[in-house]
Amino acid sequence: MVKVVIDLRMVRGPLHGIARYALELARRIPPLEPGWQFIGLTGPDGVPNDLGELAPRIPLVKCPAEFLAATEQPALAASLARLKPELFHATSFSVPALWWGPLVATIHDANHLALSESRSRTRTAYYRLVVGPRVKRARALITVSEFSRGEIARHLALAPQRLQVISNGVDAAFRVPPMSELEDFRARRGLPARYFAAIGSIKPHKNMKVLRSIATALPAPLALLAGRGARRALGFDESVLELSPLPDVDLVRFYAAACAVLVPSFYEGFGLPALEAMACGGPVIAADAGAHREVVGTAGLLVPAHDESAWKEACQRVFRDEGLRRQLSEAGVARAARFSWDECAQRTLQVYRRALGLH
Repeated sequence: MVKVVIDLRMVRGPLHGIARYALELARRIPPLEPGWQFIGLTGPDGVPNDLGELAPRIPLVKCPAEFLAATEQPALAASLARLKPELFHATSFSVPALWWGPLVATIHDANHLALSESRSRTRTAYYRLVVGPRVKRARALITVSEFSRGEIARHLALAPQRLQVISNGVDAAFRVPPMSELEDFRARRGLPARYFAAIGSIKPHKNMKVLRSIATALPAPLALLAGRGARRALGFDESVLELSPLPDVDLVRFYAAACAVLVPSFYEGFGLPALEAMACGGPVIAADAGAHREVVGTAGLLVPAHDESAWKEACQRVFRDEGLRRQLSEAGVARAARFSWDECAQRTLQVYRRALGLH
């Protein structure tokens, strides 16, 4: 029986895009190959208890060291030596440097190498000493967009054809909700009838600062979803509404109820928030940068990442033009339907089979 270990060590705390990717694969691939054994490798505390439908249904084994901790590499090697898998799928940029078994690695972006504000001596050394040499010996490499393929190949000195592009998907839970749900959501969360939803984090490349100076000049309030304390950390005016992290059921409503969903990040390996917002019918205004061009395309408004005037003008256009809002909403739903986690899982399983020499 083929044994495959899927890395879930980054699944901790509020879900980010890479954690969702790993969880989606862990729940969708095993039913496609019931004759194989699949195991999820978690951090020492396991996975959170509030994952709902994303909770893994495969056996889980705890690695004794945290993701990217100082003792990560020996702990990871010991875990894999004990499990003896025929294949290990490293679903993030953390790859095993001390275990030389068959490896499939997904690298989502190269922001720690490409962006000076994301670069640190420790992280740069990790990429140069661990990631770069190990991925060159991997059986297969996956990334999530053509943009990322070019960036990763350039920064890790790889031939672009070594990386296979398999796009992320969007779960069926992200859909256009009925109006009654939106009214209830706004009432529960203290949101006005019309608002702009801003999605990101305090990380510099998420570029929330481009919205800071225009927030009070927008024709509707700005509702910020960027982590606890982000409003103060980013220097937004107190009139900006700040939401705590939302479960998926309310995230859907947050997107769908907004006049527009603003995604200003200037470096995205994929751009899952923009895709999920489109699936919910939220008109998207995104930075014309990174993988947004591939994911959003013409189904949203793409504006220069750092042009405050362009962001303000785009928001005003969408606010005032009901026809444009409807057009963007319908186009976004149609485009999002092209991205499927089931297809991502099927194509990833094909990569496993090729890596194992099974076809």
